[in-house]
Amino acid sequence: MKYLIILFALVFIIRCENSNQIPTHKIQLSAEWTFKQTDKMEWFPATVPGVVHTDLLANQLIEDPYWENNELELQWIENESWSYKNEFLVDEKQLEFENITIDFEGLDTYAKVYLNGSLLLKADNMFRSWKKDIKENLIIGKNELLIVFESPIAHNKAIVQSANYKLPSGNEKGDIQVSSYTRKAAYHFGWDWGPRFVTAGIWRPVSINSWNGVEIENVQVQTISISDSLAKLRFIIQIDAKIEENNQLFIQIENELKPIASGQKTIQFDINVKNPKLWECNGLGDPYIYEYPIKLLHGENCIDSLIQKVGIRTIELINEPDKIGTSFYFKLNGKPIFMKGANYIPQDLFLPSVDSARYIKLINQIKELNINMIRVWGGGIYERDFFYDLCDQNGILVWQDFMFAGSMYPGDKAFKANVSEEVKQNIIRLRNHPCIALWCGNNEIEVAWNNWGWQKQFDYSTTDSVEIWHNYLSIFDTIIPQIIDTYNPLVNYTRTSPLSNWGTPENFNHSSMHYWGVWHGKDNFDDYVKNIGRFMVEYGFQSYPSMETIKLFTKDSSRYLQSAVMKNRQKSYVGNGLIQQEIERYYAPSDSFEDFIMKSQKVQSIALGKAIEAHLAAEPHCMGTLFWQLNDCWPGPSWSIIDYYGNRKIAYDTVKTKFKN
Repeated sequence: MKYLIILFALVFIIRCENSNQIPTHKIQLSAEWTFKQTDKMEWFPATVPGVVHTDLLANQLIEDPYWENNELELQWIENESWSYKNEFLVDEKQLEFENITIDFEGLDTYAKVYLNGSLLLKADNMFRSWKKDIKENLIIGKNELLIVFESPIAHNKAIVQSANYKLPSGNEKGDIQVSSYTRKAAYHFGWDWGPRFVTAGIWRPVSINSWNGVEIENVQVQTISISDSLAKLRFIIQIDAKIEENNQLFIQIENELKPIASGQKTIQFDINVKNPKLWECNGLGDPYIYEYPIKLLHGENCIDSLIQKVGIRTIELINEPDKIGTSFYFKLNGKPIFMKGANYIPQDLFLPSVDSARYIKLINQIKELNINMIRVWGGGIYERDFFYDLCDQNGILVWQDFMFAGSMYPGDKAFKANVSEEVKQNIIRLRNHPCIALWCGNNEIEVAWNNWGWQKQFDYSTTDSVEIWHNYLSIFDTIIPQIIDTYNPLVNYTRTSPLSNWGTPENFNHSSMHYWGVWHGKDNFDDYVKNIGRFMVEYGFQSYPSMETIKLFTKDSSRYLQSAVMKNRQKSYVGNGLIQQEIERYYAPSDSFEDFIMKSQKVQSIALGKAIEAHLAAEPHCMGTLFWQLNDCWPGPSWSIIDYYGNRKIAYDTVKTKFKN
């Protein structure tokens, strides 16, 4: 057992007041972008952040990807190369800055970046940010930035075809499966609740940043000790600087001032908080946030500053042998908490189209559902900062998967180095949010390797199997935990979910559980009462969205269950037959498409109600219930209780009521 006391911090940069220094200069490159298919001549207006599918749609070059069966007509997009271009002006004054960098918060995925005709960088990971010094590349007057995105299929085709063995690739559709080799959101390649749209583009902001001398690079805050009367906090501040002797540089927190010595890159402060107000989760109390101004001074002049928002709380995962089997539960501020929640997937296939209003609406719904924990599932993305800010403010704990799901991965040095930087960057970016409760290595890989028959399916030799498993352990048992120990040493980590498989009765006494006996195993809903694990991370039952939603993506002629459109929308191999079976178990057989839609939601509500009620009643044997799934990434049948447009299904009120008790 590892007892963890953690203080989390949220950073917002503000400009120094009363500074005699030239201020930091930041240009967001969000306007005047154009794009084209690389092998064609004509350029069209583009939106940044954005992706090629939404740019094609905005220019009326394709029809709505979500309408009818347009998904099937638009698969050609993933096989093409796409170019984006921006022209911006630079004057002499801007070139006076000592440091000028271009910062890409997200490039999707294989990209070559050129500035004024010179290759600046090569990107190969959707989940990473990219920063490059460009002062020597800039010219006075007009500068041209060109980004060429290569198809992930074209990029990896030769690698896949020449490999000694084929790697399992989640739910990827397509003849050539490349997702195991591509550091990109796995659900873009298709899943059993969503379509295949392999996107490309500048999916997060890009900016040019200029500054002189010194800046605050990042801050980490840790808790040394905590009691009712006193919390002792440690601020570890990283400086990006070219520091000379007699530099007169200082860091100030509250009234304490410390000099920065020549060559020093980090500086540490220990702060006492009397009678601390703790950050509590939804339903237990106030998610209280402190604010600490931090200033970087040159003499008496402020040259950089930020406000560190701090939530003080402890989080501990207890995953150890006990008299039942193996426990799996969380302590928040020293108290065992039953976690009531759901699994969250990205809100769209085209991620930049999710605006702040959609995030706010969904987090408000999460809070209204009486949820205190959500799991950010490993086949999606590390969400934007705003998402975690909202979770912080509303007391929603986050089980954060790393972005690996239902696949095995290569083990070459380049892939591991890429993953290492991805993990490092996202830990540093997210580690200070009070909502982060757990880092989890991956979704369902270990249970798949041990129970899904991959070795036989892919005809692996003993040597192949040993190598593939070694590569797995290298990433999830060595690389990721070592990076966590370096950059976030007080955090909880588990290498996979689930840790137990539902096929064996004894396993319900051990650790985390994804129970899919209901649905994939076609068990009766009453089996939710019989099969209760120590922490239920996944379980659920499908339903269709309302007829009002279905009308938004179909013609009248497609609104029946056996239509080509409805067949394509149902991505699960179990599909509509099981829904109909349960409808007939609880109600009269459906007499129309509309009746089937409504009753699908009713039986989903029954399923989730039975499961949640059983899990809550089984405390302390069971200490958590996270149903699959909260939301949708496009309009169609799925396990969600909130559809793509944010509309509530019948099960929404059932979950809300059960979680309130």
